Amino acid sequence: MGAPRKFDAETRERAVRMYRDRLTEQGDTKIAARKHVGALLDINPATIRNWVEKNDLPSGPNESESGSDRDAELKALRRENSELRRANDILKTASAFFAAAEVDRRLR
Repeated sequence: MGAPRKFDAETRERAVRMYRDRLTEQGDTKIAARKHVGALLDINPATIRNWVEKNDLPSGPNESESGSDRDAELKALRRENSELRRANDILKTASAFFAAAEVDRRLR
């Protein structure tokens, strides 16, 4: 098996554009469109699929900001969850301590 070939950005964009054109103009299935474009450009259809999926990912500034906002919120919520668990453990221990003290007081 040979080393993977590297394709320049122009070739990638052309393959994705040809794939999309084939889907809209010919009404082919996704697999048939990838095979057709792959045969024309001598590119593996799975490679074209990866390029299309990568191209479909949101890459605008709003999407990346919302992703970082979600990450920050998740981090804050995990921190708060950890603090609440610690506080809950302290309260359980205190409750057991005072319950034992109450039982001991009643026995005297």
